[in-house]
Amino acid sequence: MAQIVDRLPDDGTSHDAGRTLAQQLFQQLGDAIISGDLTPGSKLSEPVLARRYGVSRGPLREALHRLQERRLVTRVPHLGARVAEMSPRLLHEIFIVREALEGVAAREAARQATATDLAALRAAFRRYEADLVGPDALRLYARKSADDDFHFLIAQASRNPTLIALLCDDFYPLLRFYRSQTKDLPGRGARVLIEHRRILEAIEERDPDMAELTMRRHIAGAREMLEAALAQRTAKPAIPNKPSVPKP
Repeated sequence: MAQIVDRLPDDGTSHDAGRTLAQQLFQQLGDAIISGDLTPGSKLSEPVLARRYGVSRGPLREALHRLQERRLVTRVPHLGARVAEMSPRLLHEIFIVREALEGVAAREAARQATATDLAALRAAFRRYEADLVGPDALRLYARKSADDDFHFLIAQASRNPTLIALLCDDFYPLLRFYRSQTKDLPGRGARVLIEHRRILEAIEERDPDMAELTMRRHIAGAREMLEAALAQRTAKPAIPNKPSVPKP
């Protein structure tokens, strides 16, 4: 793994450089959590991470605090920081809010998207369509960078700074984490492609009502599938009853 060099300049800009270092750590640790390199529930030891990334504890703690704000890290008193674990309740809450926000984003994109925005959306759709040919479509989709994400690009195309901040800063890191942990859903890849095509067509046709409707249906369908997958994954295996032995 590439090491971040913990060295600040001596030209009076050390404060800004420290913030930049914390930002780099925030990005790298977030990517490691989303990709599964740091597994859900695993302990985040500050000494271990400081050695791994070649940094001091100050920027590392700031990065962990920011990840905690994004709900990718949890902190328990006397136990320290750990990678977040998937929660059915949090998944439901996130997707209910996401359905509303992304519905509005699609509506606004149909009204506000520029030719450049539409070209970027078409390109993202074609990339996913090409990835779908292979057996690892959903794994590839889950690990895409935010800038290459179809939903991220729709938020950007809404041209609404508040909406963009809510979706791209607050929701997408956590959303990508859930995607990466529930990626093996049979048939989901082909369904995503169809639904993305409908959303894209509505935006290109400048139909705000249809763009919002198709997006909300898409998010609701994703929530139902992810909730079912998570419930199955977290279900405890049944313990067979011990056969009774008749007394002599």
